[in-house]
Amino acid sequence: MLIAQITDLHARPPGRLSNRVVETNAMLANAVAAIAALRPLPDVVIATGDLADAGEAEEYRVLRAELGKLAMPVYVIPGNHDRRESLREVFGDLAYLPREGRIRYVIDEHPVRLVALDTQLPGRTEGELGADQLAWLDRRLAEAPERPTIVFMHHPPFPTGIAHMDRINCVDGAAMEAVIRRHRQVERVLCGHHHRPIQIRWAGTIGSIAPSTAHQVTLDLRPDAPATFDLEPPAFHLHAWVPGAGIITHHAYIDSFPGPYPFAGDKE
Repeated sequence: MLIAQITDLHARPPGRLSNRVVETNAMLANAVAAIAALRPLPDVVIATGDLADAGEAEEYRVLRAELGKLAMPVYVIPGNHDRRESLREVFGDLAYLPREGRIRYVIDEHPVRLVALDTQLPGRTEGELGADQLAWLDRRLAEAPERPTIVFMHHPPFPTGIAHMDRINCVDGAAMEAVIRRHRQVERVLCGHHHRPIQIRWAGTIGSIAPSTAHQVTLDLRPDAPATFDLEPPAFHLHAWVPGAGIITHHAYIDSFPGPYPFAGDKE
């Protein structure tokens, strides 16, 4: 099974830039084209939050038009830039989306079980799961202890070393860690929010953050580093489930590059 993870898309109304600099809609279109060109095609796409830049319905309409070009199922969750009511206005006909409350759900029809969490705190930049959702997660993981499972969410529940981003992580990450440690079938906890590729051994599994399909947070590990972004190459993650090996993750750049070339060695 192949799972493409895109995150921090920051769709805007047509003709509008993100942060007055970033052409996020064009970058989203490039990401969709890159996924559609993969061989083999991914079985599913998961979009781990900050789908829109300001949570406006017009932004979600742009997003849905682009994602609609993909042949495989696409599963979305909100981030801190999103608004649940606007997301539901445009995507609410999708059967997997709950009609009210947090946007959390389980997808059971694939070789890897997908458990989606909602960390959004309306009006806040940091995230939170909450005691009710943590209890829900515990119950849902207990239902299928032998099924390989991916948990995906927007805000990371673990530290990354980028201080200004860690201050706006999922605030109840320690409580989530206790839940995940009870369930050994969790292959990955996949996140967005930090606009960088980051991995950590956490809670007996691997925590992973995918890069943005648009702008990236500047790599600066000083504790007093300013909150800035740059235009490093946009990318996404491709997670391959291989029985007997588990999840293998590939970092896939979206830009076009010369090649591929055959390996010719030193021969003329």
